[in-house]
Amino acid sequence: MTVLLAGCGDLGTEAGLRFAGLGHRVVGWRRSPSKLPAAIEGAVADLGSADLPRVPADTTAVVIAVAADSPTEEAYRKAYVRGVAHVLDALARDAVTPERIIYVSSTAVYGDAGGGWVDENTAPGPAGFSGRVLLEAEELLHSRLAGTTTAGVSLRLGGIYGPGRTRLIDQVKTGSAVIPEDVRYTNRIHRDDAAAAIVHLATMAAVPEPAYIGVDNEPADLGSVLRFLAVQLGQPSPAVADAGPARGGNKRCSNDLLRSTGFTFAFPTFREGYRDVMAGNGVRHP
Repeated sequence: MTVLLAGCGDLGTEAGLRFAGLGHRVVGWRRSPSKLPAAIEGAVADLGSADLPRVPADTTAVVIAVAADSPTEEAYRKAYVRGVAHVLDALARDAVTPERIIYVSSTAVYGDAGGGWVDENTAPGPAGFSGRVLLEAEELLHSRLAGTTTAGVSLRLGGIYGPGRTRLIDQVKTGSAVIPEDVRYTNRIHRDDAAAAIVHLATMAAVPEPAYIGVDNEPADLGSVLRFLAVQLGQPSPAVADAGPARGGNKRCSNDLLRSTGFTFAFPTFREGYRDVMAGNGVRHP
């Protein structure tokens, strides 16, 4: 089995190492392939360009995991919509028909739910351009694959944290963290669990559903997360104040469908995950 990682940054690289660990050949497309570990065959590629490398003829799974260069609508459109289109064009050009294409999307496609629950049956309603563009890319993928033998899967990840992704930890350490005055639910997933979910959906025996939500088992109030981190770091509890608009909307995302496939989390809640991050970074905690 050859796996093509179309976009091979931090998340794609972690997924690639896991694919390689299972014995698969892994090819990673990125602008600077020299940065990839030896287990991943790197190829120079910019998904925003239509001039992409040849696709290995025996490719059975494709993972599209890209990131925008800047927080602008044009940058998002180039990375996600054009990126998906160019990957699909390359597959058609080279007459390669993979069994599955996993597109890494975001729970931002749902917008705000007033603290209510959302799942894969909830109609998307993105509030900002990021969610709208990500949803457009999802729709493009599924429309292009309609009537083919390739299964397209949108993996809608919550906020990714983990090695090198320590925004909340840094805010608590510097005293800049603010606990919102209202209850504000957040949804997150450890980088390692996100990578494991990609591998699981690409390799599981059952035919996957068109979309899965990738979040851990506990949508958590942001105040609870910040207070937990403060205790672990030996810092004062952050002040309660106006925290501005919610990042990604106030909602609780269900991972029931993903777990129903047999997927299990190494870090089922933010507590296990952040403890692991702090231990790995050498940050003091009890």
